[in-house]
Amino acid sequence: MHIDADAKRTQAGVLCAIAAYTMWGVAPLYFKQLQVMPALEILVHRIVWSVLVLIILLGVTRQWNKVRIALYSSRVMKTLAVAGVLLGANWLLFIWAINNDHLLDASLGYYINPLLNVFLGRMFLGEKLRPMQRFAVILAVIGVSILVLAHGYLPWVALVLAGTFGVYGLLRKQVSVDSLPGLFIESLMLLPLAIGYWIWFGSVHSNMFTNTVTLNVLLVAAGIVTTAPLLCFTAAARRLMYSTLGFFQYIGPSLMFLLAVYLYDEPLEPARLITFGFVWAALVIFSFDSLKAYRSARKARAA
Repeated sequence: MHIDADAKRTQAGVLCAIAAYTMWGVAPLYFKQLQVMPALEILVHRIVWSVLVLIILLGVTRQWNKVRIALYSSRVMKTLAVAGVLLGANWLLFIWAINNDHLLDASLGYYINPLLNVFLGRMFLGEKLRPMQRFAVILAVIGVSILVLAHGYLPWVALVLAGTFGVYGLLRKQVSVDSLPGLFIESLMLLPLAIGYWIWFGSVHSNMFTNTVTLNVLLVAAGIVTTAPLLCFTAAARRLMYSTLGFFQYIGPSLMFLLAVYLYDEPLEPARLITFGFVWAALVIFSFDSLKAYRSARKARAA
């Protein structure tokens, strides 16, 4: 019975992980519908409606006490303030990239992200890199360098997306705040800026009384688009080992890659394809090494 319960728990975690990363992967389909608006204004709506959705979710899940505890810690609040700015910057650049035909760069950024996380862990948390991990990071650097040499420019969209999300994750590891209360506090800190922009700098679409019903529904849906995958991710994280969860993170950038190439016809020139090839090879090595380490740790625990 115990094994059966564990199997069901794992199965539920796998389904939640697939749902979370699939929603993140197909998010460009949603943001493409809002191309009539500037990226900054879409971000404003993402913040505003996310806060409202998170208020409801915190009430339903009874996590207000966790928010209250975080608010009383100046260290936690300072960390979440910086994390919130990084998350807002990541959201803004992601929206801009989608609506300015840089979805391939966004895909590359999220492929690079797990490799960057390993590097950041080595630099700031004192985590040791295993030989295969070092090799994977080097392969990714070579891949990016090929793109730089071929076109004479740095794939800044990919690097900034990976960098902001990587450092955001690093900061969130420093504070013991669950994802839902943490995201609420981060969004709440950005809310005054969002409302200020909406009032004073909003485009013609800032007046929701003059918009079409379809556009208004899409804008309000920004809160669900933001929070739904996070809820699935949180549910998966509670049911799966973190190392297991990591194997699903490539679903998102893979879906973005397919959308960019086959739906939105973004050019995939040889140098860019070679860069992706190096990064994919790095991720295969990285995943194989992670699986090997996971199995070794499990055997050690069993012994």
